[in-house]
Amino acid sequence: MTDVAERTRSLSDPSLYINRELSWLQFNDRVLAQARDRRHPLLERVRFLAISETNMDEFFMIRVAGLQQQVISGLPNPVPDGMTPEEQLSRIHDHAERFFAEQRRVLKGLLSELEGEGIRVVPYGELRAGDRRLLRERFAREIQPILTPLAIDPAHPFPHISNLSLNLLVVIQEGGRTFMARVKVPTTIDRFIGLPEREPEGNGGGRPEVRLVRVEEVIAANLDALFPGKNIAASYVFQVTRNADFVIEEDEASDLLQAIEDELESRWFGRSARLVVSERMPGRLREWLAGNLDIDPGSVYAVPEPIGLADLEELTGLDRPDLLYPPITPRVPAELKSARSITQAIRQGDILLYHPYDSFAPVVEFVRHAAADPDVLAIKQTLYRVGSNSPIVEALSEARDEETQVAVIVELKARFDEQPNIVWARRLEAQGVHVAYGLVGLKTHAKLCLVVRREGGGLRRYLHLGTGNYNPSTARVYTDFSYFTDDPELVEDGSDLFNYLTGYSNQREYRRLLVAPVGLREQVLRLVEEQIERARSGGEARILWKMNSLTDPKVIEALYRASQEGVRVDLVVRGICCLRPGIEGVSQNIRVVSLVGRFLEHARVFIFGEGEGERVYLGSADMMQRNLDRRVETLFPLKEERHRRRVRRILELQLADNVNAWELRPDGSWEWLRPGEGEERVDSQAILLEDPDATPPDEDR
Repeated sequence: MTDVAERTRSLSDPSLYINRELSWLQFNDRVLAQARDRRHPLLERVRFLAISETNMDEFFMIRVAGLQQQVISGLPNPVPDGMTPEEQLSRIHDHAERFFAEQRRVLKGLLSELEGEGIRVVPYGELRAGDRRLLRERFAREIQPILTPLAIDPAHPFPHISNLSLNLLVVIQEGGRTFMARVKVPTTIDRFIGLPEREPEGNGGGRPEVRLVRVEEVIAANLDALFPGKNIAASYVFQVTRNADFVIEEDEASDLLQAIEDELESRWFGRSARLVVSERMPGRLREWLAGNLDIDPGSVYAVPEPIGLADLEELTGLDRPDLLYPPITPRVPAELKSARSITQAIRQGDILLYHPYDSFAPVVEFVRHAAADPDVLAIKQTLYRVGSNSPIVEALSEARDEETQVAVIVELKARFDEQPNIVWARRLEAQGVHVAYGLVGLKTHAKLCLVVRREGGGLRRYLHLGTGNYNPSTARVYTDFSYFTDDPELVEDGSDLFNYLTGYSNQREYRRLLVAPVGLREQVLRLVEEQIERARSGGEARILWKMNSLTDPKVIEALYRASQEGVRVDLVVRGICCLRPGIEGVSQNIRVVSLVGRFLEHARVFIFGEGEGERVYLGSADMMQRNLDRRVETLFPLKEERHRRRVRRILELQLADNVNAWELRPDGSWEWLRPGEGEERVDSQAILLEDPDATPPDEDR
């Protein structure tokens, strides 16, 4: 056998790693697959199709734009799998071409099924004269006044096209010459315009037929009103995706809030990363557009209309609850129902919730109760993505008085949530709340809320820790853990962490919390090493993790070493996974599954060992370089055996899933698992909806 040094070197072999970008594309393939899966209600499948488009938009805005920038700069950026930026862009283009073709096949099937349910997206060319007349009247009344046609000629330079806007390239012919113009489709009106309902002709089940027309078709059909007296030869839809990433030099920004607002303005006009055009557009016009937008031909995609499938989300707002999942009624655990207050319930024992199966209301109530409690002296909270109309921010705004100190860490650099976070930050500041924006060079991604209360002549602290954001809306569709505790060591750690975030503390050591970037990776590696030593000594060793992404090379190498020593490693990784399981001599003891279903699997769980000595950590951190090196993250331990047992059962149930689960193969492909002949069907999400304390099938027997 080779010595340890040789084996460690071999574990950095590029062939042992899956490219991060290609792994993400495979994840989005799994999302799109849900749009084909008939176990989901029809409009939920439409939603999955829309999500797959939104995902791809963001991928090009951030990841592809970053790779393009690397190529332009000529600076090497080595990745564990060894691919160059040029190689990655080529592979991404090939995958994206296949993906867009599959999207259109799925869309065609969904539109056919919607028609069978009395919902029809009608091509403009198939409309009757009466419908066209009504649409022309509506165009003149509601659409034309907000359109701004822009000519493109020597006197009118090529206009700047904003990010992800839908546009019409209008071709005008006059006197043997051809002229171009651009018309932007407004975002202030719905993408799908409703026509008068008609009595059903087919299988509408007695319901009036809902008929919808795409707004860009209505505009295209009425261009003569925008260009009177001109010969409109043709019009073609196109969309530009721009580089939406930005870097703030925080140590040079005197006002971080203002600096990020300025950068948000430029996001819509960053460098072009992708051009999507109607496949009807002639090649010479595609080249002309790409040239004016400074887009490489390899970043131009010609697809069948419609373009911009993210807007299909509008269809889920139709009044057809029979085509959507029924609302769920989350459970409120007995210890919370019977207590006079949430703080009293916490004093009786730590509380663990698993959303959305358990209600998120206690998390909101924790903050509301603290805000209204005259004995509360301080509330400290991190906010990453809180959404709109946040009851938590409302409570924090109302909590500020002469005796209550409220301090909030608002992460302004939460990508694509910068604008709402700026709004909340300004509102909280206006209410006298102490608002900080975290640490220079780091995003604050940790999820915690600390309440300091006057009790019995002294002070008592209560702490909420979570794996997800303080966002009641996403808590209905994201699976996440919440944990309430008054454990003296954990609340002390919470106080130290807030001092680190708001002041000049250089806290490096914590009692029970694992904190990034000050040592979380090292502590995780140490815990992996403990399992390796346990296996070497003949003991039963186990590693069971759940996360969104696994990309960190040091962590992956540690898992490979664990596998080589006989440690059983099971990983539930929803999105990106750069580790290759099942390779003889390296990862033959590692299994990786991804769950994609009705709920977005968002929780992070790290279990080390089994039985006596088992350690279970929950928290905000994925095993990615960005989380471990460039973010403030926390993992927190579960001290009560009942909570550790519940978390393990949930993960074991998810490992047994054969409905939502995909398994990663050594070659990097994913296989959608299905029950074998005579095998029990295990849908972990459906089972947990029935019983949040459910056990894996093998435990029942």
